[in-house]
Amino acid sequence: MSNISPVDLHTYPQPDTLASRPFAVNYIHYGTGLPVVMVHGLAASLHDWDFLIPQLVSSGYAAYALDLLGHGDSYKPSALSEYTIERVFEHMEAWLHSLNLSRAPVLIGHSLGGYLALLHALRFPHRTRALILVNPFYSPHQLSPILQLIFRRPLLNTTLIERTPYWLFRALVDISSLRLSIGSAYHHTLPESVRIQTARDYKRAAPGIFNLPRTMRDLTPDLPRVAAPTLVLWGDNDQTLAPVSFSRLLQAMPNAHGEAHPSCGHIPHQCHALWFNRRVLNFLASL
Repeated sequence: MSNISPVDLHTYPQPDTLASRPFAVNYIHYGTGLPVVMVHGLAASLHDWDFLIPQLVSSGYAAYALDLLGHGDSYKPSALSEYTIERVFEHMEAWLHSLNLSRAPVLIGHSLGGYLALLHALRFPHRTRALILVNPFYSPHQLSPILQLIFRRPLLNTTLIERTPYWLFRALVDISSLRLSIGSAYHHTLPESVRIQTARDYKRAAPGIFNLPRTMRDLTPDLPRVAAPTLVLWGDNDQTLAPVSFSRLLQAMPNAHGEAHPSCGHIPHQCHALWFNRRVLNFLASL
């Protein structure tokens, strides 16, 4: 478990935001230097990076993090047809373009965010300084057979998702965080602050986001074309995506290396933030 505190936003200047504008992108920007853009996973938010942001800023980097379309405080379309991976990618890219960055950024992407970071590197290699992929999604074959079957069927009704209460989301997060310790005692792999924020993010996300996996194509054939320096970090106890798939990713990409944390699951950047941050900063320094 991490023993550092998440960023206290009250100690930083007020964040930049486009939240009051149509098709808004809610985001934060702190610091100066090489831009590092952080992209969260499905049903999460920019708070995924609360442990990493202060470390980036104090180390001389410009930290950017956004809420993706349908997530957090960003724009949430009402039509289910709007929730496709291409629409989310266009929304992210329009925001990136609006930043007018003078240097190509490093993209850090977790899960769904890893997929978007890979798409960015494939389509805009000249605008990609490097990639840091955290338990990245890149192929439907990473999912269990049951999840693959579920995501083959179209999402037609979101009523059940909309009516699920916060306490149930919180209970599911707490249960998934439990691990058996030495001595037959249970402990949480995630700090309580992370479990609270995770449940909040699930509850406030637009139900249409759960249509996104159905619209994501397999990037496996394209991976050899990703030339940017890449660091892949993952948790070996991932119950969402097959951990062996991350080793295959390393083999497929020509300029990638990586490491697994043996006791983390799907979100190592929040499970063991010290371990994660140290590797991220070492990688950035090597660039």
